[in-house]
Amino acid sequence: MVRKFFPFDKNYLLEEAQLSSRNRLLRSLYNQVKNNYLDFHNPLGLEDNTVLKINSYTKPRLKNLHGLYEHLSGIYRYRYGENQLEILFDGTTHIKKYQEDWETTFHCWLNEFCLSTHFLKAVLECTILYPGRTKAALADARMKYFITNLFELKVFRYKGIVEIKKAG
Repeated sequence: MVRKFFPFDKNYLLEEAQLSSRNRLLRSLYNQVKNNYLDFHNPLGLEDNTVLKINSYTKPRLKNLHGLYEHLSGIYRYRYGENQLEILFDGTTHIKKYQEDWETTFHCWLNEFCLSTHFLKAVLECTILYPGRTKAALADARMKYFITNLFELKVFRYKGIVEIKKAG
């Protein structure tokens, strides 16, 4: 990665903290989505083909969620990132503090996302139900659309993050 500014820029430290938390947070996302889906869509615990498939997977394809994680990380840095480091008096490192702040926000967002049936189904589709390339790409596009509408921010690879205006 090419660093355009000085190495102790808060956004670089925040990005490093986010990357170090990625696998753990994606595992948490998957487990919460799986549990919420089963609680909301199968409260009686009946076992059909879909439920059996969900329960039988021990290693879902979390790599298919990396794009979603990058979008959420970028939105967090856009909203909460700034160049100025704060002074920490408790002896923790900046990366540790930013990691804790990011994880707290991620879990709050995740609780909100899991209220949406569309989000739950999209995550399950791209991780275990249809982890193939085409279906996972469609599910990933639906998740990004969900995030764009929720935050009213559009993430572009080269232009960065742009606020969108809703019609009406």
